[in-house]
Amino acid sequence: MMDRIDRGYEIAKEMYAGIGVDTDMAMERLDDIPVSMHCWQIDDLSGFENPHKGLTGGIQATGGDTSRAKNKEEFFRNLEKALALVPGRKKVALHAIYRDDLGSFVDRDAIEPAHFASWAEWAKEHGVGLDFNPTYFSHEKADTDFTLSSYDRHIREFWIEHGKRCRRISAYLGKRLKEVCINNHWIPDGYKDLTVDRQAHRELLLESMNQIMAEKYDPGHMTDSWESKLFGLGLESYTVGSHEFYTNYAMSHENCMVCMDMGHFHPTEQIADKMTSYLAFGKEVMLHVSRPVRWDSDHVVILSDEVRDVMTEICRQNAFDRVHIGTDYFDASINRVAAQALGARSIKQALLYGLLEPAERLKKYELEGDYTRRLAYIERQKAMPFGLVWDKYCQKNNVPAGDWVESALYG
Repeated sequence: MMDRIDRGYEIAKEMYAGIGVDTDMAMERLDDIPVSMHCWQIDDLSGFENPHKGLTGGIQATGGDTSRAKNKEEFFRNLEKALALVPGRKKVALHAIYRDDLGSFVDRDAIEPAHFASWAEWAKEHGVGLDFNPTYFSHEKADTDFTLSSYDRHIREFWIEHGKRCRRISAYLGKRLKEVCINNHWIPDGYKDLTVDRQAHRELLLESMNQIMAEKYDPGHMTDSWESKLFGLGLESYTVGSHEFYTNYAMSHENCMVCMDMGHFHPTEQIADKMTSYLAFGKEVMLHVSRPVRWDSDHVVILSDEVRDVMTEICRQNAFDRVHIGTDYFDASINRVAAQALGARSIKQALLYGLLEPAERLKKYELEGDYTRRLAYIERQKAMPFGLVWDKYCQKNNVPAGDWVESALYG
């Protein structure tokens, strides 16, 4: 006798077949799409460098839940618990401050691949890939609100060296794990109030970026992304690394892409509409998925209209090899393990929703000018039993379906 999930799936499978969608094929396709889960939700971006130091550079983790990992052992235990609650392929995104100092402190301009060798072994053991992020904030040499674009040559040189070493580490991780490591740069540089010479800082940033990017690495091991931002806390008037700046850079450099964070744009801007602008020129895109309740508030990702629309657009363009998907938020108001798992599960759900859309039929209607049927079938999709297919997908991957929260909190 079939259990509830199997019975529900058989009904859903038949209904989707009625609109020309193969649910088995959709689940198989989802198996091949990795989602990179950021490690910093587990401990509110405290890291291993100096876990008791406060965050600076416009970074905040707000909320009073007490489940933050208190030490390295608890961190890995909770991260592994979260990974076990997410079906399908996964990667883990690291920040440079999550290094292993090997018994003695090293500053960020002196880190080496050896400081992440234990991460590579951990990733191999758990069957996940790794992505990487230089940490250009929460450091005494970032307290002036400028790093790579600072007027102070010594400050710039420190962070340039950090960026170079992070690229070397990313290439090492990609080679060790035989999966491309995305090395994502985000800098907090900017001014709080009216800014007179915007170009000067951007010219310095360009010079710094060129020095960081000078060494060539195998694109099969690593590639760089540069993450734009509209504004930051304390930098409300001017952000050096704007979307336009990094777009121009990525379009003129090889093995380099723009990272678009869903919380880093004006609330009326749609990331789903922007992606094909890059894909049309043969460029890849790094996508950071967050939930901006009030602009860049970094709430836990949920299955919102915005997330569903972005993932559906990726599915419609079959752009899984050109759009790299990662989570990026730190919500301290709820259980950290549950938050980590919920965000990644929501992205996987949105991807499955997109894969279950009769995209070829919709494109045919559009080509024929039948906009009535196009709209009607888009709306029909919303009422289809997508959740029954999701439960089956979780079952196939030996991951809890509807009762996963209990596993996160008490498992």
